[in-house]
Amino acid sequence: MLAQEIIRRKRDGNRLTTTEIENFVHGLTTGAWSEGQVAAMAMALFLVGMSSDEKVALTLAMTRSGTVMEWSSTGLPGPILDKHSTGGVGDKVSLMLAPIVAACGGYVPMISGRGLGHTGGTLDKLDSIPGYQTAPDTQRLRQTLKESGCAIIGQTSELAPADRRLYGIRDVTATVESVALITASILSKKLAAGLQALVMDVKVGNGAFAEAPAMAEELARSLVTVANGAGLPTRAWITDMNQVLGDTCGNALEVAEAVAFLQDSRREPRLLEVTRTLSAELLLLGGLAPAMAQALLQVDRALESGQALERFARMVSALGGPTDFCDRPAHYLAAAPAHCLVRATGDGWVTGMATRDIGLQVVQLGGGRRMASDGVDARVGMTGFAQIGQRVHAGDPLATVHAASPEAAQACADALQALIHIGDQIPTLTPALIQSIS
Repeated sequence: MLAQEIIRRKRDGNRLTTTEIENFVHGLTTGAWSEGQVAAMAMALFLVGMSSDEKVALTLAMTRSGTVMEWSSTGLPGPILDKHSTGGVGDKVSLMLAPIVAACGGYVPMISGRGLGHTGGTLDKLDSIPGYQTAPDTQRLRQTLKESGCAIIGQTSELAPADRRLYGIRDVTATVESVALITASILSKKLAAGLQALVMDVKVGNGAFAEAPAMAEELARSLVTVANGAGLPTRAWITDMNQVLGDTCGNALEVAEAVAFLQDSRREPRLLEVTRTLSAELLLLGGLAPAMAQALLQVDRALESGQALERFARMVSALGGPTDFCDRPAHYLAAAPAHCLVRATGDGWVTGMATRDIGLQVVQLGGGRRMASDGVDARVGMTGFAQIGQRVHAGDPLATVHAASPEAAQACADALQALIHIGDQIPTLTPALIQSIS
């Protein structure tokens, strides 16, 4: 079967057979398809699109391109569950959700990623914990899951290798935005992790990959349809990303907020609402609760009893971090030497944020990457964000910048003045949870 004939058929608007799709994925994995052929196929898929059946076939073929994890021999007494977010600014939900679900009887082998563009990466956050290993060997991963109920780690080279090559080519051929290819990329890694249920957090707004509601809904429905078609029970929530989620952004700062959340010393309401709901959805999907009301009660008990905090502490220790990390997070998380307060210049209400640009300011401070090879300064970022709808007066704090130097802190603070909008009318608030897709 010639690669160019498969490309031609898709280019001309035909549905590909499962055999043709498997040939494409085999060529991706083995190198039998050249860079030019893969790029041409990616563009054809981007322009023509794929049916649900084609997307299921592509996802399953990419899943089988490498190792598929198997958990039955481990003897875990609960379901294998996970959550995935399409990314945002200040999105540290995974850090709390994994131990919450673990405390409720689920097992969460969460394969996470690094920061991309203006969005933060869960692995970059965890790298701020001294000793924490985001790339453990299989034995350590299994032991961590048995001891802690959760393990947040990175993708190994054995999981869905076809996706890794395809993504690299999409990144340089203007085909990243293909809903079909996004769907297969996300789900192939989740299926390879051996999951029994998944909840998707699809962000929408000016700080999200999907800025338009129509694209967010299209992506959410594609993910749910394909995942269920591939045998993985999945639900999705479309959630708001028109403002920073929580009150911090920046790697170590978000870890500190996550620990404070689990300790019940600081829980920003929107962050709490998203975390509670996504956690409860996983309990429902995993058969750990009979209805949403009971699932939410279990989530609340896991938080209030301290069991979720204990699970997080166990995970950190099992993956090489300090055994007393949750007792003394400030001792272990490096702090930036320079700070600058951003103050309101007049009276009014916080009416909006340029959320994507705020994420780019974190990158500018060194908290993200301009190039894949760049290092990350875990110390930098912002804390204490005012929330949309909050009444402020001239001189009130809107955020605090944490930077490597006074000059960098001041430059970022000056930029934030234009990125946090103050108006004279109370804004209409967008709910944190916008739409459920099942």
